[in-house]
Amino acid sequence: MDQINVGTKVIEAERLKLRPFIIEDAHDMFKNWINDEEVQSNYGEPVYENISSVKELLETWISSYGNNEFYRWAIVLKENNENIGQIAFCSINVEHNYADIEYCISRNYQGKGYAAEALSEVIKFTFEKTGLNRLEAFHRGKNQASAQVLQKSKMKYEGTSRQAFYYKDTNEYDDRIHYGIIRDDYF
Repeated sequence: MDQINVGTKVIEAERLKLRPFIIEDAHDMFKNWINDEEVQSNYGEPVYENISSVKELLETWISSYGNNEFYRWAIVLKENNENIGQIAFCSINVEHNYADIEYCISRNYQGKGYAAEALSEVIKFTFEKTGLNRLEAFHRGKNQASAQVLQKSKMKYEGTSRQAFYYKDTNEYDDRIHYGIIRDDYF
């Protein structure tokens, strides 16, 4: 592979279309996930309180699509074109050819295999279309649903950072559970 990064491209899955965000996604995002405290907490992102703040965020993402190191997909149901979540590389290490991946799905659509379908397709895209050698992800110990997504997507458990998260609201610590997949695992 000549080019390490190719940027966000449309990915067709069985039930999903993964595509760059558009400004029209704001209403579905607000309705489905970006203002849901539980979803955003598990995802490690803030809750957005109104449509105008979601549109501001979208403008930032949309303007980043010209950068071939920017990977952020809207997770859209093919059956009705509804945005039900997102999947993204939250960071890329160009020197060592790996990326950290994150995802979230609307609570109304969890438990239906959509996150695993999206993650599996992004893994396929990564190893077939980019020069990246490794993808890694983690979940919080309390978020066992995310562990199932990572395992279904053929990512391998790599270790636990004990009590690496602190929840201020409950004065509790939680573990960070690490997973990864490398190009050799995929092929």
